[in-house]
Amino acid sequence: MEMRRKDRILGEEEILEILNKSEYGILSTIGIDNSPYGVPMNFVYEDGVIYFHCAKAIGYKVSNIIYNSNACFTVVNDICLQPEIFSIKYSSAIIFGKVSIVEDEAEKKKALEAIVKKLSPENIEAGMKYIDNNKSKVYVLKMEVTEMTGKGKK
Repeated sequence: MEMRRKDRILGEEEILEILNKSEYGILSTIGIDNSPYGVPMNFVYEDGVIYFHCAKAIGYKVSNIIYNSNACFTVVNDICLQPEIFSIKYSSAIIFGKVSIVEDEAEKKKALEAIVKKLSPENIEAGMKYIDNNKSKVYVLKMEVTEMTGKGKK
């Protein structure tokens, strides 16, 4: 679908900047009963895909992904309310793609390391030990990006 406010479209470089500086976004999936489910997730954008991690359990998110791999991921940042003009400044990215559980151990470790480097850059050594001790307890989810759009008001 075409974006209505073409004056607010962001380019790929701006979208990647949003993804690289944001700490979390909302991953939206569809359940077996066709109910939508959105959950906040930490993430990292690496090598053209988005990686997430979660507990190795079958809750709504994982069961939805197994049922239907199509998903949408939304990130919003640089928010500045402008109450005097009933508006808001922001930048946002919406990513569409297919999500799967990473089975390859090397890719799983690489993704977890990238998440640590992004979210805990001052604790890399401790993060790597944490990964080694806990990687069997987590799923790494991989979103293959099929479409990215960005929108903002500056």
